[in-house]
Amino acid sequence: MYKEKIEEAKAKMEKTLTALKKDFSTLRAGRANPQILDKITVDYYGTPTPLNGVANISSPEPRLLVIAPWEAKMITPIEKEIQKSDLGINPSNDGRVIRLLVPELTEERRKELCKQVRKAAEESKVAMRNIRRDAMEAFKKMKKDSVITEDDQKTAETQLQKAVDEYIKNVDNTAAEKEKEIMSV
Repeated sequence: MYKEKIEEAKAKMEKTLTALKKDFSTLRAGRANPQILDKITVDYYGTPTPLNGVANISSPEPRLLVIAPWEAKMITPIEKEIQKSDLGINPSNDGRVIRLLVPELTEERRKELCKQVRKAAEESKVAMRNIRRDAMEAFKKMKKDSVITEDDQKTAETQLQKAVDEYIKNVDNTAAEKEKEIMSV
C-alpha cells in the first residue's frame, strides 16, 4: 500500500528534476543555443504561439542564432518579443531573417546567472521536500486508519527519505554542472 505512495512521490520528484533541467537549458552560457528562445511567445493571428511555432531557429555559428520566420510579416513582432525578453540580446534583421549575436558573458553576468541557477535549484529542493511532507502525512494517515502497521510506516518513511536524498543530490549535481558551464570562458 505505502509502496504506491513512494512511487508516486518519486514520479513527482522526477518531474521536478526534469523541469529544473528544462529551465537550465534556457539559461545561456556564452554559446548560441536555440533553447534560450523557448520561453518567448509571439502573437500569431491573435494566439500566443511559441517562437519555434512561427519560425525556423538555427545556430550556424557558435555565437549566432538565425531565426527564419515562415511569414515575412512576423519579423517585426518576433523582434519586439525578443527585445522585451530578459535575454539581453539585440536582434537585427535583413528583411528575411533575424540574427541574434550572442555576446560573450561578462564576469558580472556570469555570477548573476549562477545566482539564478542556485535559486532555481533551491526552489526544486523545496518542492521535493514538500512532496516528502505530503507523503509522510499520507503514511501517518494510513497508520492512523490501521491500513499499515507502525513498522510499515517506519520502513516507508526510511525508503522515502532515501529517494528524497537521491533526488536532492541529483539537483545539486545538475546545478553544479550548469554553474561550471556558465563560469567556463
